[in-house]
Amino acid sequence: MKKILTFFILLLAMLPVRAQSISHIETTRSWYYIYDQDGKKTKGLPTSIGELKGFSATFFVVKCGSWYYLYDAKGNKIKALSTSTVGEVLSVAGDTFTSRLGSWIYTWSKDGRKLRSRPAGQ
Repeated sequence: MKKILTFFILLLAMLPVRAQSISHIETTRSWYYIYDQDGKKTKGLPTSIGELKGFSATFFVVKCGSWYYLYDAKGNKIKALSTSTVGEVLSVAGDTFTSRLGSWIYTWSKDGRKLRSRPAGQ
């Protein structure tokens, strides 16, 4: 019996775990609907969480007042960042987003860590 149980546990452990990813975020008057890679609606969040600034397959960014909020593909809040620290979000791609603050361009990770900075071109 133990051998059979161990076999099934190992078999289940070998099954590929398919990570949820965002293929689209639909915006209505009151809701953001997150769709996965299969086109299936996975989560609905009220638009009161903020203005959608961009999304990638792994996360999305919204701005509410003087804060940016980072959410994962499941709609869980990852991090809050002040607009005075981030500036204006320019784009979201892959596992990073880019912002401009004054004469500097910053690259941030999806968990809110500043990765790189460079002077903005004129």
